[in-house]
Amino acid sequence: MHRPPTLKEIAERAGVHVSTASRVLRQSEPVDGWSASALRVREVAAELGYRPNMWAASLRTRKTTTIGVVMPRLTDGVVATTYQGIEEAATRAGYSVLLSSPPDDVDAQRRAIELLVGRQVEGLLLSSLHIPGRPFVESLSVGSLPILTLTRHAEAGLPFVGGDDRRGGYLAARHLIDRGYTDAAVIAGPAHTSTSRDRVQGFLDAFADASIPLPPDRIVASSFDVAGGVEAGHTVLDRVDRPRAVFAVSDTIAIGVLGVTRDLGLTVPGDVALVGYNDIPVAAQLPVPLTTVRSPAHDIGATALTRLLDLVAGHDVESARLPVELVVRSTT
Repeated sequence: MHRPPTLKEIAERAGVHVSTASRVLRQSEPVDGWSASALRVREVAAELGYRPNMWAASLRTRKTTTIGVVMPRLTDGVVATTYQGIEEAATRAGYSVLLSSPPDDVDAQRRAIELLVGRQVEGLLLSSLHIPGRPFVESLSVGSLPILTLTRHAEAGLPFVGGDDRRGGYLAARHLIDRGYTDAAVIAGPAHTSTSRDRVQGFLDAFADASIPLPPDRIVASSFDVAGGVEAGHTVLDRVDRPRAVFAVSDTIAIGVLGVTRDLGLTVPGDVALVGYNDIPVAAQLPVPLTTVRSPAHDIGATALTRLLDLVAGHDVESARLPVELVVRSTT
């Protein structure tokens, strides 16, 4: 393995002083172009395979070009796709990402954030805030470090990037109502997440606009995974007065519900219609392809990273709710 070239070696071969070589290799493209000596320095550096020492540069500039990201449930396909959007946008911007994926509880998240702050990240992306969020954020020792929330928002006065979840819930309900499924239930996900609350509220808004009552016992909390869908699905469907339709606030929950319909001998959509949320890749490949609301997970991640870098640069940014769309398949 070859030893990387030193600045002194580059300067000697280019015929310039070491300080000149150092200054040239720290610069981005100047407005008026490169001088002949600067061009020679960069040519020699390229020939010798020179790579700048980013850690040394960060000590000089106090910039680490590193962003901290806290995301729970990274094994979830939607979360992973969101992170992919973050990573790709960071790479394009010349930044690296330090990721922490703690359990979805405030103590674990606090520890993760403290560790990232200790690594001198320039900003934080948080996708795991619990409602209301404000006491948690105010308890963090982050100084003036820029923070942006994504996927989940909270009452914390922080900018946010996510899908328009309330609109998504409304689209799901309107679709069921238009097809005559007015006796519906909602599997609502965890109550501490804004994604769950917003999707449920949008669904309720559509039923209210249509003057159709939705009794409180038709709304059942669950975890975001398949097991949560199975447990809540039995609560909703294993009863004499079961609903004619179910809205699950994630596709993984909906997959659990599909398993319950099979176990109970029910047909979909003959006995019960089903709508999920997110449009994960497997949704279209299920034995009965799933009607769902598509959320732009990759774009959410990329947009969040870009806006956080705007915050790092000292600019004001506005929250953004990216558009969602209904994808109609066989379950309705």
